[in-house]
Amino acid sequence: MGERLDDEAVAERLAGIEAEVGALEAMPGATAARALDAVALLTQVYGEALARVVDRIGGERALCDALAADELVGHLLVLHGVHPEPLETRIERALARLRPVLGGAEARLEGVAGDVARIRLSGARGCGSGPLEDVVRDAVLATAPELASVDLRSGEPAFVPVEALRGGPP
Repeated sequence: MGERLDDEAVAERLAGIEAEVGALEAMPGATAARALDAVALLTQVYGEALARVVDRIGGERALCDALAADELVGHLLVLHGVHPEPLETRIERALARLRPVLGGAEARLEGVAGDVARIRLSGARGCGSGPLEDVVRDAVLATAPELASVDLRSGEPAFVPVEALRGGPP
């Protein structure tokens, strides 16, 4: 989890935001650096507010789950490093929600390496870069916006019997 702010630090950040916005309003034209400073301060304060919400509802599992499952709130929780669920749990929940629309296909999380999720899509006809793959990719990225990409692998993993490796009969 990122750096936490105490009440005094939050008040200082809010004062800083007001000062930056005031300076921007008084300046002729746009100054990107000052605007970015204001956004950075605002982001820190919002991050602290969200962290406090998560702290206070942590014992209320149903409420915590409901907030985390909300797409917008979930994105903000991820952005500020305070999402209560691990990345893999969120991906698996997204894949479970897709089952009714997969038409007999199965999407299974194989793992996460860095910022890439590996998903095995099996039982689908004509697997490639079609609409089904787009649906799976979009659902995973919506639930886990911190990912850079989703690596979709089609078909069943290869199975080679041990006997074949030893040169024995199939």
